Amino acid sequence: MTHYAGLDVSLKEVSICVVDDDGEVVAQGTAPADPEGVAGWFKNRSLTPKRIIHESGQLSIWLQRGMVQMGLPAICIDARKAHKSLSARLNKSDSSDAEGLAQLARMNWFTPVHIRSEESDRLRALVGGRERMIRLRKDLEGHIRGVLKAFGIRMTGISQAQQRQGFRDQLAAAGETDPVLRTIADGFIAAHITLCNATADFDAALRAKSKSNPITRRLMTIPGVGPIVSLSFAALIDDPNRFSKTSDVGAFLGLTPRRHQSGEMDWSGRVSKCGDAGMRGLLFEAASCVIRQVKRFSALKSWAVRLAGRRGFRKAAVATARKIAVLMLTLWKSGTDYQWTHEATA
Repeated sequence: MTHYAGLDVSLKEVSICVVDDDGEVVAQGTAPADPEGVAGWFKNRSLTPKRIIHESGQLSIWLQRGMVQMGLPAICIDARKAHKSLSARLNKSDSSDAEGLAQLARMNWFTPVHIRSEESDRLRALVGGRERMIRLRKDLEGHIRGVLKAFGIRMTGISQAQQRQGFRDQLAAAGETDPVLRTIADGFIAAHITLCNATADFDAALRAKSKSNPITRRLMTIPGVGPIVSLSFAALIDDPNRFSKTSDVGAFLGLTPRRHQSGEMDWSGRVSKCGDAGMRGLLFEAASCVIRQVKRFSALKSWAVRLAGRRGFRKAAVATARKIAVLMLTLWKSGTDYQWTHEATA
């Protein structure tokens, strides 16, 4: 008899339910929240399910990789879509959710999600660490400015990385006017130096990664695309064959307009903003760079500037961001560099 299993995962334990072809519950229980614990639970009961599904969540990536390595037919599914099915059940509990997931596995009524490779997650962690360091540095600088304004001290702005030392010099000068400010300045200057050095280390590591990776080197031939954008895109997509059409990456990143159609009513709204917000922001910055900063002529820049003249900068930047994403996926799949004399086919 064929069996199907559903796992409802929490931080400490996993609720497991196994059903047969007719939907009857064969076994229920809990196991430790780790791949070995789940595999041991099935082994102790001599059960070999045809399909095991669990929802996307905090531990889903780690559990999925571990269960696949142990030979279990595990599939991670979209938690948002599974919730719509599970919410129809009368009672809400971990065991009830596990049974509902098992029934979804039996009916094959679910949407699997892609589990990125460990290398992709390492890149995302590196990019995310750099972003966090920059946020901490900006928060620190903003706090210092706010504190000093109460004493009538207004610090000049920072537009380039080389001016960070000037910011610390201004803070040190402010500390000379008051013993309390001196104590504050000493502590904040040390923290600011540490954050700046850490950010510089992240930048150096990311530049080295982008130069050593043939995929990111190819993506950086596109106007406006640098190490951060190329590495973030490569880490997020992971496998370009996930998309049968390169144009689908625009919807994946939330850069296509929403549509509502019913009967005679049919309208398109703003972009959906689905998917990774950080990647969408990086693409918007790349598009802004193409329109305003890149001096060298290209078909992409010409198209973006003409669109900005007709529809305004923001709409043109969003459309250019989508076009850059499609171009990156196109070059990745075709294995060619961007041709500055004519636009790559997307």
